[in-house]
Amino acid sequence: MTHSGPFLLAALMLAGATPPSLCAQASTVVLVRHAEKAAESGDPDLSTVGQARAKDLKVALVAFPVQAIFVSEYRRTLQTADPTAAFLHLTPVAIAVRGDAESQASATAAAIRQLPPGAAALVVGHSNTIGPIIAALGGPHIGDLCDAEYATILVLELTPAAPARLLRASYGAPDPPSAIACQRTMRVP
Repeated sequence: MTHSGPFLLAALMLAGATPPSLCAQASTVVLVRHAEKAAESGDPDLSTVGQARAKDLKVALVAFPVQAIFVSEYRRTLQTADPTAAFLHLTPVAIAVRGDAESQASATAAAIRQLPPGAAALVVGHSNTIGPIIAALGGPHIGDLCDAEYATILVLELTPAAPARLLRASYGAPDPPSAIACQRTMRVP
């Protein structure tokens, strides 16, 4: 486990992600890719490293006012969200993957838009759905996450009177060098 919790909380606050009572007009969406999986095909469980990252996510978000959690129907997304959901006494909402990443993104964005203004949500998605979800919510185009990229946490602030703001940070164990090299070519604008 790393000490990214205090850093992430400070970053969230700098990004304008304040509790709903302090910022009733903005909504904040925290997006992560599922943690490391035990196998490369099918619907695998999280690996031991992935289970540790899921616990790190809970630590990173412990003081953040998440009110809803959205996952896909795949076990790895639910298992990534489980420690945070249990701590916050929330039941993750599974959005079925039907068709392509854009369809998944549209369905997830529609569910997020049903939340009240000022709400904060956690989305646990996939390397090819996080970018489209951000775009479907009005954020910048970031493309797919790198294959070995698991430590990235993205915070999207949605304010009706201003463009969406996106912050990229990390949590848990650092990504391997291959992911860092890939990230250099695929940076958030």
